[in-house]
Amino acid sequence: MALVHFKRIADVTDLPLIVFQYPLATGQGYPKETLLKLCEEVPTIRAIKDWIGNVPDHEWHIRTLQNMQRPVNVLTTHSSWLFSSLVLGPNGLLSGSGSVIADLQAKLFRAVQANDLEEAMRLHERIAPIARVFYADPFVDMHNRMKEALVLTRQIAARGSASAAGQARTRGDRAHSRSADRGRLVRERRARRSLIT
Repeated sequence: MALVHFKRIADVTDLPLIVFQYPLATGQGYPKETLLKLCEEVPTIRAIKDWIGNVPDHEWHIRTLQNMQRPVNVLTTHSSWLFSSLVLGPNGLLSGSGSVIADLQAKLFRAVQANDLEEAMRLHERIAPIARVFYADPFVDMHNRMKEALVLTRQIAARGSASAAGQARTRGDRAHSRSADRGRLVRERRARRSLIT
């Protein structure tokens, strides 16, 4: 079924395709045999966005797919353990948190590629606290946190964000949650400073 799906897409466009590899436990990931078949039989598949979620399978993707007769790039999206992932050798990254910290992630990628471990560790120490905030439980809120970080760092306007939604509360609600908001604001300021410095 997956092969038919990707072949149909490839038949109507000559654009390069990226296969999103989810963790197998979700039921949305492709077993190794299927992934290999996709990469072998659909020549416009140029990369996978690898979110397999475990190191042995991630390493297998890198070693196998990037060394095929027609290499398929592995782009890591293991943003919560990006440094560790990059050391394994993917040819790039495609990360949701890159919408907020693309510059840091690009610098980390280049440092790892250059085998500059000291610089890579320095960058990792800057990225790690941000990743912990973005990927904290509940995990499903990761993109909401990233969007809010974009608002806090003034990379996007507050309209439609959690901040804008918070402004719509009634006066009674505001009075009731004023002390909770103070604590939230302090945490947001600290997070913003860690993003900027």
